[in-house]
Amino acid sequence: MPETPEVLWSPDPAATPRIAAFATSVGVDPHDYDALWRWSVEEPDAFWQAVWRFFDVPGDGSPTPALADASMPGAVWFPDVRLNYAEAALRLPGRADDDVVVVGRSQSRDDVRLTAAQLRDQVARARAGLVRAGVGRGDRVAAYAPNVPETLVLLLAAASLGAVFSSCAPEFGVQSVVDRWQQTEPVLVLAVDGYRYGAKTVERRAEVERIVEALPSVRTLVWLPYLDPDAPAPTAATTWDALLAEPGELAFERLPFDAPLYVLYSSGTTGLPKPIVHGHGGITVEHLKALGLQHDLGPDDVFLWFSTTGWMMWNLLVSGLLTGSTVLLWDGNPAHPGLDRLWRDAAELGVTYFGTSAPYLLQCRKQGLRPRDIVDTSTLRAVGSTGAPLPAEGFRWVYDAVGEHVHLQSVSGGTDVCSAFVGASPTVPVYAGEISCRSLGAAVEAYDEHARPVVGSLGELVITAPLPSMPVSFWGDTDGSRYRAAYFEDIPGVWRHGDWITITERGTCTITGRSDATLNRGGVRLGTSEFYTVVESLPEVADSLVVHLEDTADDDRGDGAGTLLLFVTLADPDGTDVDELRRTVARELRERLSPRHVPDELHVVRALPRTLSGKKLEVPVKKILRGVPADQAATRGALEDPAALDDVAAIARER
Repeated sequence: MPETPEVLWSPDPAATPRIAAFATSVGVDPHDYDALWRWSVEEPDAFWQAVWRFFDVPGDGSPTPALADASMPGAVWFPDVRLNYAEAALRLPGRADDDVVVVGRSQSRDDVRLTAAQLRDQVARARAGLVRAGVGRGDRVAAYAPNVPETLVLLLAAASLGAVFSSCAPEFGVQSVVDRWQQTEPVLVLAVDGYRYGAKTVERRAEVERIVEALPSVRTLVWLPYLDPDAPAPTAATTWDALLAEPGELAFERLPFDAPLYVLYSSGTTGLPKPIVHGHGGITVEHLKALGLQHDLGPDDVFLWFSTTGWMMWNLLVSGLLTGSTVLLWDGNPAHPGLDRLWRDAAELGVTYFGTSAPYLLQCRKQGLRPRDIVDTSTLRAVGSTGAPLPAEGFRWVYDAVGEHVHLQSVSGGTDVCSAFVGASPTVPVYAGEISCRSLGAAVEAYDEHARPVVGSLGELVITAPLPSMPVSFWGDTDGSRYRAAYFEDIPGVWRHGDWITITERGTCTITGRSDATLNRGGVRLGTSEFYTVVESLPEVADSLVVHLEDTADDDRGDGAGTLLLFVTLADPDGTDVDELRRTVARELRERLSPRHVPDELHVVRALPRTLSGKKLEVPVKKILRGVPADQAATRGALEDPAALDDVAAIARER
C-alpha cells in the first residue's frame, strides 16, 4: 500500500461551516463527508431538492421532482420550476443596501466599488438600455471586455431579460473572437478601447472594428473607454454611459430551468471552439452548492479568483454574489511589478478566499516568495487552486509561506460543467498533493480499461450520473451529435471527461494529466503532471512540456518504449549549459520518479504552446511531431503565443 501522505490541515471540530448545517438538515452526520457524498450521488433527486430548499432559491413552481429523467445525455432537471440566475445573484443574502458587494481593481484605472443598491441600479439601467436596443429573450449579448464591474453588470442585465451572454477577454485576437461569436451571432457587443497589462499598454480599437465587421449579426456596439476615458467612440457606436443613462425597473424574466444563461467556449486549439450552453437553473444550483457548501462562502467573505473573462473561473467568481459574498474583480498582470502584487492587493482589500492557478502558486514557490512575511495573511481563511494539478510541494509551500491556518482547496473540473467534479470541503482534512474529496452530487469514478471502477490505481475520470450543470446543449448542435461525441461516445451513458484520476480509499484523489495526452512506455501509463513537478522545480527551467511518440511499424528499435520528448524553456537562456541541464533532468527524473521517466530527447525552445487560459497543449505538439502541419494541429489564435508552434515545427522537420 502507498504511504499515507502528510496531513497539512484538519477541520476545527468546533467550527460550524454551512456544509455541516446542510448535512444536519438532511439527517447526515455533519462530520462524515463520505456519507454525505454517497447520499448525494445515490439519491440525486433528494439531494438537489435539499440544495434548492437550503439556499431558498427564488422561483416559481415546485422543486419536486428535482430529477425527472436521469438519462445521460438528456437528463431532465426541475421540470416544474421557473427561475432567473440574475434574480438569485442580486438577492445578495445577508447584505444591506449600502454594503459594498463588488470591488473592481485594475491596472488600467482607479478602483471601482459598488454597493448592493448601486449594483442593482446599474443592472436595472443596463437592462433598460438593452431593451431600448431591441434586445429580448433568446438574443445573444457579448462582451469583449476584461474582468471589470461593467462586464458583470452586462451579464446580469442580459440574464434578467432571458438574453444569452458570452464573453471573450480582450487579449483574444480577432480570429479567436470571430471563431466563437460567429457561431452564436450576438446582436449587441460591449467592447473596450484597450487595457494595461502591467506596464504595457494594449490598444484594441482596430481589433474591435474588425470583429464587428466580421459579425453581421451585431446591431449595437457599446463602447467602454477603459484605457482612455476620453477616447471617442467609433462611428455609430453607443457608449456604456449612454446605455445606462436612463433608470429602469429591476425585473426578472423567470424562465424554465434549462433556459440558456450563457455560452462558454472550449479552448478551440484543434478546430472551432465548442459553444457550450449553460442554463439558468443548472448554474444557479451548482454554484450555490459549490460556493456555499464546498467553499463555505457567505456574506462575511471577500472572494477573489484571479481570472480573465475568457476562462470559466470568471463565471464561478461572479457567482459569489449568490452567497452574499463581496466579489473582487482583478484585472491586470499579477506578476507586475512582482509576484507579490496579488497577495498585497488581497491583504489590502480584506480578501478571505484567494483563488488562483496552480502554476501561479508554483511560480511563487520557485521565486522564494513568502506572502506571510510581507503582508498580514491572518484574514485569509482559504486558498483555491485549479487549472493544473498542484503537486505536494505546492501544498507545502502554501502552508509554509501563506499560513498554517488557511484551508487549501485544490479543485478540478471544467468549462463543460462550469464547476469542479473534485475539490474540498471544510469538513475534511487536506493531505499533501491530494485533492480532498469528490464534490457533492458528482458521481466521480476512476474506470480501468474495461470500464470498471477502480480504487487506488490510475483510471479514466468518468461521471456515472447526471449533474444539473452539465451543458444544456452545444449552440447550433440541433441533433445533439456533437454533444454526444464530446462526452458519451466511448462509454455509452457515462460521461468521459478526458483526465486520468486516482481515487484513494480515503476518498481523496489525484489528477495526473489529460488521458488523451497519455505517456505509455512499454505498457506503463505515466501521468504528465509528475514530470512537470520534477522538471519545473529545477531553477534552470521556466516551463516544460512532455509528449510520448509510440513506436511505429518503421521504427528500428521496436521495443515498445517509444520515444519520450521533453521540451523546456529556460529561466536564463544565455547562462544555461544545455548539456549539463540534460544530465540534471535525467538524474532528477530517474531518482525522483523512475528510469522510465527519463526523456529520450530534451529540446530547448523559446516558448511552449499554451491556451489563452494557460493550459499546456501536449496533443497538438504530438500531432506536429507526427507530421501534421502546425496550422492544422492547433488554431494559433487560441494560443498565448501563436509563434510557440514554430519551434516545435522546426524540431519536427529536423527529426
